[in-house]
Amino acid sequence: MKYSGIGGQAVIEGIMMRNGSDYATAVRKPDGGIAVKKEVYTSLLAKYPVLRLMFIRGIFAFADSMTIGMRSLSYSASFFEDDEDSEPSKLELFLDKIFGKQAETVIMAAGTAFSILAAVGMFLLLPAFLGGLIRKVYGNYYIAAFLEGVIRIAIFVLYIKLISRFEDIRRTFMYHGAEHKCINCVENGLELTVENVMKSSREHKRCGTSFIIIVMLISIVFFMAIKVDTVALRILTRVLLIPVIAGVSFEFLSLAGRSDAWLVNILSRPGMWMQALTVKEPTSDMVEVAISAVEAVFDWKKYLRENFGKEI
Repeated sequence: MKYSGIGGQAVIEGIMMRNGSDYATAVRKPDGGIAVKKEVYTSLLAKYPVLRLMFIRGIFAFADSMTIGMRSLSYSASFFEDDEDSEPSKLELFLDKIFGKQAETVIMAAGTAFSILAAVGMFLLLPAFLGGLIRKVYGNYYIAAFLEGVIRIAIFVLYIKLISRFEDIRRTFMYHGAEHKCINCVENGLELTVENVMKSSREHKRCGTSFIIIVMLISIVFFMAIKVDTVALRILTRVLLIPVIAGVSFEFLSLAGRSDAWLVNILSRPGMWMQALTVKEPTSDMVEVAISAVEAVFDWKKYLRENFGKEI
């Protein structure tokens, strides 16, 4: 497998693929056609070289991914909005009056902020609270810190299993599979065809699910190493350490995506196992959408010629 530099994410009935500063969102429209929108995004790392320092760059790379992801998600959602002839709600009228043309951006930003706060509460504060209760029972800080991490992972697994019951989420996980299969297809030297993509692996080390699990595992080490006695300090340290842990996790994921060393592969397995929850087998029509997104930003024929000596 040879690193291609492309990556992406699943959106509503589609895929976003990114290659450098270019990214494209391909969506299967209600009429069966495929809409593709290609855009250019100048990342924070490109604007400010100082942010490329190791263990810092991961924080800003994550911010860039969030920005592009929300834009792509908004574009895909535009094909499945409610009847345009329906009357706008009072809230929509109020926001239009206050923010004008920026109302949609404000709503998106508010939704993102709420999602982040909810995630912090569910995956950080709740486990920290339960870990405090465990410490009172066992009286051992290290056991409590370890079990706090186990609880955090258990909550994440339960959350994914619950939301995967929804049809829309299940289909998004299938598009996630199409994204992985396309990347694996070209990085293993195969032509980007529906047939080749369908027989490629769903697992990939450069995956958001893997990143989340790596963050949770590394957080166990950090939280066990930094001992605090009060509930307030415990919660404060966990919040303050989020950027640090994310930065370390990003460096590992970057290494894993470029290396086939046996130790790296072993350390990557927990994230790969967890992908069984969020990466499902796609249909051939989903793969067609993913291929459209890839081809909009990536010359896979040139890549195969330069890296595998294949003339197509």
